Amino acid sequence: MSNARATHLTRRGILAAGGALGLGAVLAACGDDDPTSSGSADETKAASGPWTFKDDRGTTVKLDAIPANIVAFTGVAAALFDYGIEVKGVFGPTKTADGKADVQAGDIDISKVTILGNEWGQFNIEKYAALAPDVLISTLFDDAGTLWYVPEESKDKILKLAPSVGISVYDRQLPVSLERMYALAESLGADVQAAEVVDAKKKFETAAERLRAAAKAHPDIKVLAGSASQDIFYVSGSNLSIDLEYFKALGVNLVEPDPKVLKASGGWYENLSWENVDKYPADIIMMDDRTGTIQPADITEATWKQLPAVKAGQVIPRSPEPIISYDKCTPLLDNLAEAIENAKKVA
Repeated sequence: MSNARATHLTRRGILAAGGALGLGAVLAACGDDDPTSSGSADETKAASGPWTFKDDRGTTVKLDAIPANIVAFTGVAAALFDYGIEVKGVFGPTKTADGKADVQAGDIDISKVTILGNEWGQFNIEKYAALAPDVLISTLFDDAGTLWYVPEESKDKILKLAPSVGISVYDRQLPVSLERMYALAESLGADVQAAEVVDAKKKFETAAERLRAAAKAHPDIKVLAGSASQDIFYVSGSNLSIDLEYFKALGVNLVEPDPKVLKASGGWYENLSWENVDKYPADIIMMDDRTGTIQPADITEATWKQLPAVKAGQVIPRSPEPIISYDKCTPLLDNLAEAIENAKKVA
């Protein structure tokens, strides 16, 4: 097993905790040596003509026409929806136990999509085949090209039914992934010159400058990114996550776990017992907002309640798997900027 693959399996431990036939012809994708190609609209023909897109694995997918039957990881589907592109089916956290849309579903009308699997490891291949998919799209959380939420044990059957596209959200800053999703949406027929799209991008850029200014004005405010489970409190490192890498680049003073401990998780996080949750002083705590994690209001541990940031009410949500559209990422920047602007030094 490669080191990259081992890292991915470790990453599943924390991220999956937040969530886990008969087509006539099988479409194939051909490889390409340049994974950095933009995949923008200049690679795309008219809707009636061929469609080509080079993804972040360096794979070029070629179809006779722009895909009409798209199946995607829920977060990808939510991002494409913000650009006016709707999908037929989704997989990944989509519906909560009470039947409402999961936080990762964004503005999708979940009653209008086929849910192939709502948890880690779930993927209904028969339903997938019945959709006659033109393409499957997911994110990539490693450099080995592993499609997020496509089950390892059934991926060979799944990937035989349609070509796949992967957009990386691994070891890069948020704007890079945003540009790639934007390019993908444009290739699929999105009107990226529409007023709402142009406005969303401008608002994101404005929010980024606001966060930069807040971080510069308050360099002493320490921000910790955490995630809660029954027995473990996870402290995220900033070197692999697209949001944290970008926050750090904008000047945010992020708490960094012990590098030696981080190495054991492939660089993603350090796990602490609740008794040791105060190991890293912080003025602001950003907490994982995914449905499968324990939310701050539901944490009963006394050690948590005694943290200075908690007592000061300086706990805000964080989206470790952000919906990669400018519209959905702008609030992430604004919320952190506002928290830093108003934070008291308590650590």
